[in-house]
Amino acid sequence: MLRILAPLALIAALPAAAQNAAEQKMAATVTAETERHVALLEKLVNQNSGSLNLDGVTRVGAMVRAELEPLGFQVEWVDMKETGRAGHLIATHKGNGRGKRILLIGHLDTVFEPESPFQKFVREGDRASGPGIGDDKGGVVVIIAAMRAMQAAGTLKGADIKIVLTGDEERTGAPLAIARRDLIAAGKWADVALEYENLAREDGKDTGTVARRSSTNWTLTTTGKTGHSSGVFGASLGYGAAYELARILDEFRRTLPEANLTFNVGVMAAGTPATLASNNYQVSAGGKTNIVAEQAVARGDLRALTPEQEAKTRAAMQAIVAKSLPGTSARLDFQEGYPPMAPTDGNRALLAKLNVVNRDLKLPEMAEMDPARRGAADSAFVAADVDTLAGLGASGGGAHAEGEWIDLTSLRLQALRSAAFITRLSKEKRQ
Repeated sequence: MLRILAPLALIAALPAAAQNAAEQKMAATVTAETERHVALLEKLVNQNSGSLNLDGVTRVGAMVRAELEPLGFQVEWVDMKETGRAGHLIATHKGNGRGKRILLIGHLDTVFEPESPFQKFVREGDRASGPGIGDDKGGVVVIIAAMRAMQAAGTLKGADIKIVLTGDEERTGAPLAIARRDLIAAGKWADVALEYENLAREDGKDTGTVARRSSTNWTLTTTGKTGHSSGVFGASLGYGAAYELARILDEFRRTLPEANLTFNVGVMAAGTPATLASNNYQVSAGGKTNIVAEQAVARGDLRALTPEQEAKTRAAMQAIVAKSLPGTSARLDFQEGYPPMAPTDGNRALLAKLNVVNRDLKLPEMAEMDPARRGAADSAFVAADVDTLAGLGASGGGAHAEGEWIDLTSLRLQALRSAAFITRLSKEKRQ
């Protein structure tokens, strides 16, 4: 209960804390429109938009279009059926061309497909649950509420803003070069990027996300000579695929760990035969205890903080794979994935500017969140080209699980933070 009361107390003080007439108007607007935005959130959540539900994702995009076009945004739907996904919504607001160009990033899809039993918005006071309510429909509502507050205050008119809401963040389409083509182009256009996945609260304190780790899948396959188990370790049979797989994974565990680096093994099997399903999610194996395994396979992921750390780790993993036991061979393949969003000076400077807004609004300053505690996100695709700050959406918990929830008061808090922050950024001259 205390974690809900603290944001409520802050919200009550926001209009009085605002430093100028525009920010006072923003604060008044987000407060007055609270129930409007809760109702919008309920509407978005109750429309299933699992990544593979192409019609559902398209419908959520149409709902967001209806919110942004009246604010002066030119809205485009980029069809992505060639990647096996619905598409992306891109909304552009042309300002006076003098201030910084600002990119806002979120996504329309969720991890909950139509067959999931978790389908409906449920509200209990200032807490609400529902599929994708925080990841990322709460973030989408924060963006809309911030834009409406800026329009009411007269600061949206001069701002150059592009909003990119992808339709496949949770289960990316392929090829990745096409699936993220438009987002990457928007990053090259922008001077600043702000991402609206969940706000992270630690010990009741809001934190800022200046870095996210990468997320890349890998597949390890090993082969050996099969035969009666009485010959295992001998000159004719060698060690077999199972021992080769175990050797490699154990050497990963013993020699590679370092700060901000993980390499999980999610699924594995060994036998005669051992196979990986075409969807890359299931493995199967057969055989007997007295037969040396001919094949083995493991699937896992790699998460690193910087491109340099990821490249170094990939090379080290390949070197370990190359040291085959007698009578075996091995192959390690990396699949397309999310790049890292490294903790740059530019990203930290953005958080410092947001903390100026926090001080002016009499809000607590936000420390950096530990990147090891955040997953990968679309902001990583633009971070190499533009200063980026992430995690500006709603606060809650249980993402990707039944019971996912948010603190509804965080919608107001985050909308005001964003409206004031974006307004100030939009008035900074482009370099």
